[in-house]
Amino acid sequence: MPPLTTPPTAAASPTTRTHPGDETRVSDPIAFPIPVTREMEIGPTGRPLPDFPEPQPVAEHGRARVVAMCNQKGGVGKTTTTINLGASLAEYGRKVLLVDFDPQGSLSVGLGLNPHEMDYTIYNLLMQRDVDFDEVVVPSGVPGMDLLPSNIDLSAAEVQLVHEVAREQTLQRVLAPALDRYDVILIDCQPSLGLLTVNALTAADGVLIPLECEYFALRGVALLKTTIDKVQERLNPKLEVDGVLGTMFDGRTLHSREVMERLVQAWGDKVFHTVIRRTVKFSDSTVAGEPITTYASSSAGADSYRQLAREVLARWLDG
Repeated sequence: MPPLTTPPTAAASPTTRTHPGDETRVSDPIAFPIPVTREMEIGPTGRPLPDFPEPQPVAEHGRARVVAMCNQKGGVGKTTTTINLGASLAEYGRKVLLVDFDPQGSLSVGLGLNPHEMDYTIYNLLMQRDVDFDEVVVPSGVPGMDLLPSNIDLSAAEVQLVHEVAREQTLQRVLAPALDRYDVILIDCQPSLGLLTVNALTAADGVLIPLECEYFALRGVALLKTTIDKVQERLNPKLEVDGVLGTMFDGRTLHSREVMERLVQAWGDKVFHTVIRRTVKFSDSTVAGEPITTYASSSAGADSYRQLAREVLARWLDG
């Protein structure tokens, strides 16, 4: 939307002046007074950047919104976004559960856990009826945020679930006890559209799609949208796309800017105004085993994820 400007008024009083940033009125002997407002900042998506307010504290926790962090392409920022969005939501007083649903266990490793030293993982919760939620969940090291960890054992679940009754609803069943304890549950999906990802989409209320601002990442989103539509039609009618998040954005390159433009053309308002830019701090925080919001709290990356948390909460409130 073009910025609001004052149309020329030949008969305006010479004593009336407009000051940048002020709301003033231009006098005209014929027309009504016209308000002049400050121009909105244009964000990296090419749209006016709204001001996302600080979220209100919650009086009580529960009835969690379940969000699947999903993209079949690897290396687009799913795990990084799960960790740092979760930590940012926890900073704003939300009780958050992270679910590592990738056999690579990157989410667990990114929070400082050793995948070979876990007594129980999400695999045990899925496949063993005598294991309950409290035996598997562990603190993440971030106040207000817990974790269901994973390791390579989870890769066996995809084969074993094929023979289960209602195999697509298995994750939904094991997460049921957690819904009344948390405000947000974020599921970090594996980079594929297999049975584990279908389980995550069936359990979710919404899908958040991290997308690297690079051409090949853009090409695969159509296939993901087809899978989401099928799950919505056949398994989970309440499923919706919460938003598409541009990651690894470098505004200095024409390529990144063109991909962002194409993304907005294809997805419109589903594209988050918040964009995650490239920075080495994300790699450093992963090595340290903690979110960027604690590792480099004042960095631009930490600020971006806090802004994303505010934007996500504002969207859920509006929805």
